[in-house]
Amino acid sequence: TMRSHHRVLVFLVLAMCIVGGWCVPLKKTVSVTFPGDVLKNMTDMELADSYLKRFGYMNVQHRSGFQSMVSTSKALMRMQRQMGLEETGTLDKSTVAAMKAPRCGVPDVRSYQTFDGDLKWDHHDVTYRILNYSPDMEASLIDDAFARAFKVWSDVTPLTFTRLFDGTADIMVSFGRADHGDGYPFDGKDGLLAHAFPPGEGIQGDAHFDDDENWTLGKGAAVKTSFGNAEGALCYFPFSFEGKQYSTCTTEGRSDNLPWCATTADYGRDKKFGFCPSELLYTFDGNSNGKECVFPFVFQGETYEGCTTEGRSDGYRWCSTTDNFDKDKKYGFCPNRDTAVIGGNSEGEPCQFPFVFLGKKYDSCTSEGRGDGRLWCATTSDFDADTKWGFCPDRGYSLFLVAAHEFGHALGLDHSNIRDALMYPMYSYVEDFSLHGDDVEGIQYLYDGNGTTMTIVKCCSFHSLPSFPLSSHPGSKTGPDPTPPGPPIPTPGPSDEPEPNTPTTTTTSPTTTHPVDPSQDPCQINKFDTITEIDGDLHFFKDGQYWRLSSKTDGGLKGPFSMSERWPALPAVVDTAFEDLVTKKIYFFSGTRFWVYTGQSLLGPRSIDKLGLPSTVEKVEGALQRGKGKVLLFSGENYWRLDVKGQNIDKGYPRFTDIVFGGVPNDAHDVFHFKGHIYFCRDRFYWRMNSRRQVDRVGYVKYDILKCTDSSNYRY
Repeated sequence: TMRSHHRVLVFLVLAMCIVGGWCVPLKKTVSVTFPGDVLKNMTDMELADSYLKRFGYMNVQHRSGFQSMVSTSKALMRMQRQMGLEETGTLDKSTVAAMKAPRCGVPDVRSYQTFDGDLKWDHHDVTYRILNYSPDMEASLIDDAFARAFKVWSDVTPLTFTRLFDGTADIMVSFGRADHGDGYPFDGKDGLLAHAFPPGEGIQGDAHFDDDENWTLGKGAAVKTSFGNAEGALCYFPFSFEGKQYSTCTTEGRSDNLPWCATTADYGRDKKFGFCPSELLYTFDGNSNGKECVFPFVFQGETYEGCTTEGRSDGYRWCSTTDNFDKDKKYGFCPNRDTAVIGGNSEGEPCQFPFVFLGKKYDSCTSEGRGDGRLWCATTSDFDADTKWGFCPDRGYSLFLVAAHEFGHALGLDHSNIRDALMYPMYSYVEDFSLHGDDVEGIQYLYDGNGTTMTIVKCCSFHSLPSFPLSSHPGSKTGPDPTPPGPPIPTPGPSDEPEPNTPTTTTTSPTTTHPVDPSQDPCQINKFDTITEIDGDLHFFKDGQYWRLSSKTDGGLKGPFSMSERWPALPAVVDTAFEDLVTKKIYFFSGTRFWVYTGQSLLGPRSIDKLGLPSTVEKVEGALQRGKGKVLLFSGENYWRLDVKGQNIDKGYPRFTDIVFGGVPNDAHDVFHFKGHIYFCRDRFYWRMNSRRQVDRVGYVKYDILKCTDSSNYRY
């Protein structure tokens, strides 16, 4: 089966008891409301309506560009045919079951292509780079899963895959959560598993994996040990110790509370063991070179006895590696233990056994109190008192299988309609995997054995991507800089530890007390406060400092410079800025106030409502010059046109950003002109728009604009 080539892959898992291992027969029980529980109640008809629309069965786009809508009955028949079901045109049990099954989120019915040729790489040595790691598995296991996933395709094509450790690769692989910056947010566990873009420049070809999923090798937690005497072997579950069987890591037999496991079935016979991941043993990433957590520690005046997510917007658990983070600013990320819970209100914390629930003591996970049969545990010794809980770990998703599927999309493949093919939309675990003939036929059609290849169509065409809602940006942070975890450090030492990432703190204090750190590397900054063009050069602002990038071809990045030296009245954080082309006045915006500098002369601060902006606007996040004396001011999904001379907003505004500037995220936080293009930035990505208001490139601020190359310590 020949296949077309979609823009993005997203796995959609709708079933609650598919992954296996954590659903049990329902029995008579007390129903309890669990704090933080996410309930997804949807009738079969609501599910069908959402499913048929999401996967393209309701809308048909013709070659003329006209789009028509088909009846629900016809859409159901089309879906049933695609899935190999009886074509009844009704919402029968088998159809509902298929809609609830784990699957990929790319539409099954796609629009006609508006370009010639197949999206594919125009070279055979394809490069890839792993930008960060999940805390679910040790880094070497993740490396191996990705390497094996690429080998699936190199075994049947002339392609080779070379891993890079810095710079820009063809396929950039990363883990992220929720709104991770590319305009296609993940939605938590058992939702969108991953997505990948087809070959091309910038973000094209990249693969993103949802870090809210439980990544394993497909059969439960894969726990690689460190230290001990087993040379990093995996835990063997179950194992026996002093006559008792253990299916998880344990602290039994130790007085230091460090979790450990045997690496053979019988510790008493073989004496082989290693330590399991624990924040008491090491941390990773952060700026402490893998040093273990120190408990208790002080953060913002509060005392913490364990890892926390406070001060962060991404949900990653961290700790201080000294007893006072406020004073020392030393921190690291906490590795997940094998009993780390999923969801609930204690994501990532380990189960606490025994625990008390409704006055009864439990020594293992239970489904008591739930009506859905899902196994859960408390993360403190007393649920009744603390109400801290989460779902017990399941078999998880095979990172190897999902990655092999994703990389197929990154090479140009679309879905197969053959159930046993790797590129079939539905996720299923296969222990003895082999590539199906349909997958081989598809990839060899793109990259045949005689070396003939077509040229990649150099476009970004985000208009043809599936339309998913954009999430709002998380609020400001006060804790360590939100860089998701990198690889754990099995044996801390100067030769194998990542360099420290400098934590940043959002502040509104004046820059007069904010010293410049000459060692601050802009390539280590995940998101700038604002980017704008002043005096013909691009300026990057962050926490009271700024860098300047010359618009000249041979110009490089200069800085950091102190904002307080050039603009002493400004706060440390500015949301946007622009230079009036006529008067050369520079306008700075921060929250609901703005300042105007003419050389060293200052006007302000003044309230932005003096410009005619409504009181509902909390901050201005982008500014674009529109001819002499006119500037577009962006906030959220709207923008206004400012008459600079009259200091008022023109009539007819606000307008919706995505209607006038189609194809860009409607919650961009930086909008600016540079070298004849308009840039819309969202986290670490940018969307570049040409003079015809067409998105002609999507890429990384770090690599494409800043030209960063040596970035082996970069995590996001």
